[in-house]
Amino acid sequence: MRRLRLNVWGGALALWQEGRRSHWIDLFLVLAVAGLFYWMIFFARESLADKPARAVTIDLSLSALPGYSLRSLARGLIAYLFSLVFSLIYGYWAAKDKRAERVLIPLLDILQSIPVLGFMPGLILGLVALFPSTNFGLELASILMIFSGQVWNMTFSFYHSLTSMPHDLGEVASMYHFSPWKRFRLLELPFATMGLVWNSIMSMAGGWFFLTVCETFQVGNFDFRLPGLGSYMSAAVAAENWRAMSMAILAMIVMIVSLDQLLWRPIVVWAQKYNMEEGSGSDSIRATSWFLDLLHDSRILNSVVRQRRRRKRLDALNEIRHQKYALSQKGISLDMVSLPRGRGIGYAAHTNDSVPRTIRSRLVAFIPLCIFVLLASLLCFAAWKLILLMRGVEFSMWQMIFLAAGATLLRVLLCVFLATLWTVPTALLITRSPKLSQYAQPVLQVIASFPAPMIYPLLAGMIIAAGFGPSWIQWGSILLMLVGTQWYLLFNTIAGAMAIPSDLVEAARGFRISGWQRFRWLYVPSMLRFLVTGWVTTAGGAWNASIVTEYLQLGGDTYQAFGLGSMIFTATETSNFPLLTASVVVMALLVVLFNHFVWGALHRLAETKYAMDK
Repeated sequence: MRRLRLNVWGGALALWQEGRRSHWIDLFLVLAVAGLFYWMIFFARESLADKPARAVTIDLSLSALPGYSLRSLARGLIAYLFSLVFSLIYGYWAAKDKRAERVLIPLLDILQSIPVLGFMPGLILGLVALFPSTNFGLELASILMIFSGQVWNMTFSFYHSLTSMPHDLGEVASMYHFSPWKRFRLLELPFATMGLVWNSIMSMAGGWFFLTVCETFQVGNFDFRLPGLGSYMSAAVAAENWRAMSMAILAMIVMIVSLDQLLWRPIVVWAQKYNMEEGSGSDSIRATSWFLDLLHDSRILNSVVRQRRRRKRLDALNEIRHQKYALSQKGISLDMVSLPRGRGIGYAAHTNDSVPRTIRSRLVAFIPLCIFVLLASLLCFAAWKLILLMRGVEFSMWQMIFLAAGATLLRVLLCVFLATLWTVPTALLITRSPKLSQYAQPVLQVIASFPAPMIYPLLAGMIIAAGFGPSWIQWGSILLMLVGTQWYLLFNTIAGAMAIPSDLVEAARGFRISGWQRFRWLYVPSMLRFLVTGWVTTAGGAWNASIVTEYLQLGGDTYQAFGLGSMIFTATETSNFPLLTASVVVMALLVVLFNHFVWGALHRLAETKYAMDK
C-alpha cells in the first residue's frame, strides 16, 4: 500500500513538473512571437524611413553589433523566402514543360554565372532612382543581391529531384488520378524535400558570402551604406580595427549557431520523415533537435495541431459525402464501382465531365506559354542592349578577356576537383557513423554558413606571413575560392549519401563487396544525381567567388591575380561599363557551355544509367 502511494505521488509530481515545463515553453513562444512581430515592424519602419542626406556612418562600438546583426539576419531570411518561392515555381516549370526547359535551364546557368558586381551598379542606381526619398530601394537591392547568392543551388536541386523521381511514384499518381496540385504536394515535394533542405542550409551560407558587398555599395563616386553586420566588418577592415573585426566574427558565429539550432536543425529532423526509402541508409542516423523536442511539449502548438487534424478529417468526410451525392445524382451506386479506400477525390476527378476538364487544362497550359513568350521577348531586348553596350570594347581587350576567362576556368576546375577529393569520403564517413553524424553535421553547418570573405584577410595575412611573395595570389586564389565554395558540394554529397538504399548496402555486404569496389559500383552511382548538383553549384559559386579572391586589398597593398574575376572588379571600381558587360557576358557564356556539355551530360547519365528505379 505504501509503495502504491509513493507511485501515485511520484506520478503526480511528474505530471506537475511536465505541466510546469509546458507553461514555461508556452510563455517562451508567446514572447518569441511578440519579439518577432516587433522585429518585423522595426525593420519595415527603418526600410521606409526617410533617406539621410549623407551616407550612413557605421558605428564600430560593441553596443551597435546586436542591432546590426538583426538587420542582416532579417535581410537574409527575407531573401531566403524569395529564393524558396522562386525555386519551387521555376524548378517545377522547367521540369514539367519540355519546351520551356530548353530556355529555362540555360537561362538559369546564365543567371547563376552573373556575379554580384556584374549587375550591382544598375540594380542599385535603378532602385534608388525608383524610391528616391526612402531607404526602401537600398534595402530591396541588398535583399535581391543576397537572393542572387541563395537561389541557384536550391532551384537546381529541386529541378533535378523532379526530373529524377522514380517512375513507380508517377504510376501511383496516375492510377489514383491525382490532380497536379495533389501530385506536387504528396509525391514530388516530399521526394525533393531532403535535397531542398540541405541546399537551403547552403543557400544561407551563399547569401552571407557577399554580405560585405551587399551592405556596402560603392558605385563610382557614389557610396551607399546600410547598417548591418557586413558593413560593420567592412568598416572595421578599412579602419584596421582588429578588435571590431574580432567582435564582428564573434557576432556572426553567434548568429549562425542560433539560426542553426533554432531553425535548420529542427527542419532537418522534420525532413527525415520524407525519406522515400523505408530502409534508406539514413535510418540508422536519426538527427535530433532539443528545440524541436521543447516545441513538442507546448500546449499551444499541440492544440493547434489537434485542431488542424480535426479540420482535415471533417473536410475529408464532407468531400466524400459530396462525391456520394454527385454519384447518386448520376444514378451510380458505390456498390457498382471499385473505389480504393480513402480515394474518393481521385474517383471524383476521374468521373468529371471531360469537356470542362479539357478547357481547364488548355487554359492552364496557355498561361505558361504567355509567360514564356514574354520572358523570351525580354531576353531578346536585353541581349540587343548588351550588344550595343559592348561595341566600345576593342579587339585587343576581347583577347585579354578570353585569356583571363581561361585562367579563371582553370582555377574553378581545380577548386571543384579539390573539393571532390575530400567531400565525398567525408560525406560517406559522416552518414555511415551515427555518433559522428550527431556531432559533425551541426559543426559543418556552422562553418559552412560563415561568410568566407570575412576571413579572407586573415588567411591572406597568414600566407603573407609564411614568406610567400606578392605572386601568391595567382595560386592562393584557388585556396580562397575553395574555402568559400566547397560546402555546396559537401552538403549535396551528404544528402546523396543519406539517400543510398540500405538494401543495396546489405546486398553489397552479403556479396562481400567492399573497399574501392563498393565505392565505385554502389556509392558513386547512387550519389551521382546529388554530386552533379553539387558540382554545378560549386562551380557557379567559384565563378562568383573569383571576384573577391582574384583581387584583394589588405591595408595599403593590393594583390591581383590574372583572371576574369579581377577584371570584373577593376571594371566596377573604374565604372568601365562596356568592359564590365563584356567580362560578365563571357563568363556567362563559358558557364552555360560548360554546364551543357559537361555537367548536363553527367546529369543525363545519372537520370538514365544510374537511376535507382531503372
